[in-house]
Amino acid sequence: MIFPRPAWEGFRARIAALPMQAQWWKRIFLGNASDVEMDGTSRVLISPELRTASGIEKDVMLLGMGSYFELWDAGAYAAQEAQAMKGDMPDVFKDFSF
Repeated sequence: MIFPRPAWEGFRARIAALPMQAQWWKRIFLGNASDVEMDGTSRVLISPELRTASGIEKDVMLLGMGSYFELWDAGAYAAQEAQAMKGDMPDVFKDFSF
């Protein structure tokens, strides 16, 4: 997940406030976070460690998710999307109007 700074601060505070039984998830979310900067050509460079941990190889998908972005390996995203499309739409969408 990629957050603009203000959205990250809110997310970080919510994670940090979780109870002790969530300690490992707090470590996963907060301990693996890193600041990234845009380079001179407005690219965001993702460290090799984060690319490896997230399974990103070459082609990526950047998805706007409201207050944050998700960055996916393109192949992994296509496989997950195909799997989701095979199933039923979640109940929360039953009364949702487009």
